[in-house]
Amino acid sequence: MSAQPESAAGPRVLSLIPPMTQLNTPYPSTAYLTGFLRGRGIAAAQDDLALKLVLRLLSGAGLRRLRAAIEAVPPKKRTPRVQAFLERFDDYAGTADRTLAFLQGCDPTLAHRIASRGFLPEGPRFQALEVYGDEEGDPLGWAFGALGLQDRAKHLATLYLDDLADVLREAIDPRFEFVRYAESLAAAQASFDGLADALATPPNLIDDTLRELTLEALEKHQPDVVLLSVPFPGSVYGALRIAQVVKAARPGVAVVLGGGFVNTELRELKEPRLFDHVDFVTLDAGERPLLALLEHLQGKRSRQRLVRTYVRDDGAVRYVNFPEPDVPFAEVGTPTWDGLPVRDYLSLLDMLNPMHRLWSDGRWNKLTVAHGCYWKKCSFCDVSLDYIARYEGAEATVLADRIEAIVNETGQTGFHFVDEAAPPKALKALATELLRRDLRISWWGNVRFEKTFTPELAELLAESGCIAISGGLEVASDRLLKLMNKGVSVAQVARVTRAFADAGVMVHAYLMYGFPTQTTQDTVDALEYVRQLFENGCIHSGFFHRFACTVHSPVGRNPDAFGIKLKPVPEGGFARNDVGFIDPTGTDHDALGRALKKAIYNFMHGNLVEADVRSWFDVRVPKPTVPKQFIRRALEQPGG
Repeated sequence: MSAQPESAAGPRVLSLIPPMTQLNTPYPSTAYLTGFLRGRGIAAAQDDLALKLVLRLLSGAGLRRLRAAIEAVPPKKRTPRVQAFLERFDDYAGTADRTLAFLQGCDPTLAHRIASRGFLPEGPRFQALEVYGDEEGDPLGWAFGALGLQDRAKHLATLYLDDLADVLREAIDPRFEFVRYAESLAAAQASFDGLADALATPPNLIDDTLRELTLEALEKHQPDVVLLSVPFPGSVYGALRIAQVVKAARPGVAVVLGGGFVNTELRELKEPRLFDHVDFVTLDAGERPLLALLEHLQGKRSRQRLVRTYVRDDGAVRYVNFPEPDVPFAEVGTPTWDGLPVRDYLSLLDMLNPMHRLWSDGRWNKLTVAHGCYWKKCSFCDVSLDYIARYEGAEATVLADRIEAIVNETGQTGFHFVDEAAPPKALKALATELLRRDLRISWWGNVRFEKTFTPELAELLAESGCIAISGGLEVASDRLLKLMNKGVSVAQVARVTRAFADAGVMVHAYLMYGFPTQTTQDTVDALEYVRQLFENGCIHSGFFHRFACTVHSPVGRNPDAFGIKLKPVPEGGFARNDVGFIDPTGTDHDALGRALKKAIYNFMHGNLVEADVRSWFDVRVPKPTVPKQFIRRALEQPGG
């Protein structure tokens, strides 16, 4: 699938990943679209400007440009962190390129010097190491021991990059982050004013660098159409800066905006100013809208026959949706990474927990086992939207064919299955097919912790290459899990996660707090359940996030059923997703959340797992009502 079609005709399409997404692996949307288009005989290329932006900014040459930008500002406006960067500039500039090469896997012997703590300049981010220590006073000895040289160096190099990102944020753009770049400008923003103002400001060093990269991509690929995939609010600003450059340099190029952010937050789009930068905005799975759009640009289809596409006509936004069936999941083809800089991604190690690190360490081939969610009942989820509601699978032979093709193209055998919840029947069939073909890959993905995942199935999945599983335990309360329509119980989750752990598979739990009617007692009990899951070896890592009510979820669509009242939605024609609500319980979730996050961080590192969970809270909380041996006893019960 990597090669361009020999007789490609029609518009040339360039799909771009804008800043910022992951730095260790490409976001998969452009790989899927490029593979699909090439399979239809369309000339398609792709590039990752998010990765390239970071590599250019943090190179030795990029740091010299950063220094020049800083020195153009009066000294009194420099923060202590920025001033310290200038004072140690030669050390930073002299180590930048080598450190990036090390994190790309190109210079592994540099680990010896990095791990010595005498090679890299150490800024404020390194202070976090001081909270650790073993008997010899080695702050990383508990994590890596006498060996683990590469990982030790990788963690130190990641802290070094974090220090440089902090300098960029304090000196150039306070919105800059490696993942959530200018996220607040787009996330659930009813008004486009913030983005419009930001886009109208003179470009800074980061904007100028992104402009250079965009012009290079245009020159290399000579596209007629540029697709900007914006999966998250933190990639919207970067995408629109790219669009500005395209429109200024090549006004005849059609610019199309799509992706996860668009699909969730722009479903009621009325903001005409967005179309100063882009020509079309498409919703949901991109294959069918894109085919219709390309036919329109070739004069083969009228504007009135576009599919799930916003346009601007006479100054007003109009939604056009000519009814046509979507391309079946089994026919979308094999994603291709051809054109993406697959050898240049950075394997970062910011979290020392072995399971948690998978999200930032290693370049994973991202693949979908099925489109949508087979359960699609959780009350907190956007179950009314296409990416959840339209469930379609593919035969195990088709999935295995895609895996073989991707391994042959990339030379890499690690896969991250990015389903909302991979279906257990499909995983069983795929595992069987992988073993039949002797395809020796490593894979991980997200599931529901349902009883179908028996110890026998967990063993089969592990034998097929499964190294890790993540899934939602959410509120860890049977009352609230029932209200969520999650379809699992805490005891069942314990048995399923233990089955995976016993099979040698690492397990991560997604956890939630602040759900409607959740009380302080519920939260304390939830933490006790989680503590016991760690204590009994059921889970290896987890993350607590604050519940957010969305307009597309059952909670947002029927708040009375969950005992809450929604706050008025701000007026505006741009993004709409999260909606505030009033919970009559009056629980101080902010105070409780601090304790939950502190506790889970320590549990992941094996600290104080036996301690009374009340000790994590800095406010007075009640005693847990959960029996001390609840999880142990649940594990002794038969499954179901």
